[in-house]
Amino acid sequence: MKKNQIHTVKAQDGQWKNIRAGAQRASGVYSTKAKAVEEGRKIAKRSEAEHIIHLFNGKIQNSNSYGKDPCPPVDKK
Repeated sequence: MKKNQIHTVKAQDGQWKNIRAGAQRASGVYSTKAKAVEEGRKIAKRSEAEHIIHLFNGKIQNSNSYGKDPCPPVDKK
């Protein structure tokens, strides 16, 4: 994992957590995914990090970059 990433994941206890890449502890623990995603987005924006949102099974659902994106999108909207 890259250092400047925030991962929103479901823990085995059923709670949703925001974990900074390389950290041992969660930045926050939430009862709903929506609240965890909202707080994870805030943390990522403050840190100019990439926010990676996982499904309940661990697969990546979505990711957003806040800050300098090393791989910017090709299509300009």
